[in-house]
Amino acid sequence: MESPWSAFFGLVGLEIFLLAVTAGWKEVRKAPPTALFGVGIIFIYIMASCLASIIAPYGEASVVGQTYMPWGSELKDGGIALLGTDQLGRDTLSRLIYGARNTVGVALATTALTFFVGTFLGLMAASLQGIVDQGLSRVVDVLMAIPQLIFALLILTVIGDGVLNMALVIAMLESTRVFRLARAVALNIVVMDYVEAAKLRGESLLSIIWREVLPNATAPLAAEFGLRFCFVFLFIASLSFLGFGFQPPTADWGSMVRESGNLLNFFTMMPSMGITPLVPAFCIALLTVAVNFVVDWFLHKMSGLKE
Repeated sequence: MESPWSAFFGLVGLEIFLLAVTAGWKEVRKAPPTALFGVGIIFIYIMASCLASIIAPYGEASVVGQTYMPWGSELKDGGIALLGTDQLGRDTLSRLIYGARNTVGVALATTALTFFVGTFLGLMAASLQGIVDQGLSRVVDVLMAIPQLIFALLILTVIGDGVLNMALVIAMLESTRVFRLARAVALNIVVMDYVEAAKLRGESLLSIIWREVLPNATAPLAAEFGLRFCFVFLFIASLSFLGFGFQPPTADWGSMVRESGNLLNFFTMMPSMGITPLVPAFCIALLTVAVNFVVDWFLHKMSGLKE
């Protein structure tokens, strides 16, 4: 049974998102059609994520019917399984909605952690330079030289799977990319006159980074956040598909593709059943495309180029 706190925090999260959209609505209205499409899709996903416990017909792990019931089948309680049921008789539509909350929510939190670690270390390396910069840069080079997916599988095999371990491993690996960008941007900022003036005033290193360097590096880092979210989102889906991410009975789109993959064999006999594994895969692809549309618009806007 869903905790009432789940619905409460979902409503709070939705309210915060709506306030953010309202604050930037003047700019959003001027966006090109592709960006508007992206914003609309992201809004739908966030609605589903925040209100999953309210709008889902059934619980995340509730067994409501028989195994692999076709689309539109009637369930035990008289309800309709619009997208059928899974291998345990759970409502696929409900698990798809809960999967939005789990997959997107964890991807967003992991991306935030990635940026905190990568940006902080990148700005520190650019500000201190010398042995600190060289040491961090060489560690990052080593981590980036190893294929990410293979490295993540190796670490998770050693420390164990699960959502927390998965998020920490992904944040560690993806923060290397953020480190490189933050360092490259900051190297052009730390030589500016206003940074030298702050040093002469006797301000601390953290104060210089927070007040002088970070505000002037916000634009490229904000654009990178959207792109990095897509990579983290796909990374999580890949690990879950391989069985190293979310564990049963938690719903997420990567594991849903794996669990229903054998239904592809029934496409010629019952097309609706055959495309069931493609539904969560389509949800993953659609969000990735939508975020890229918004990021492209944001980059164009920040570049100052005329239409």
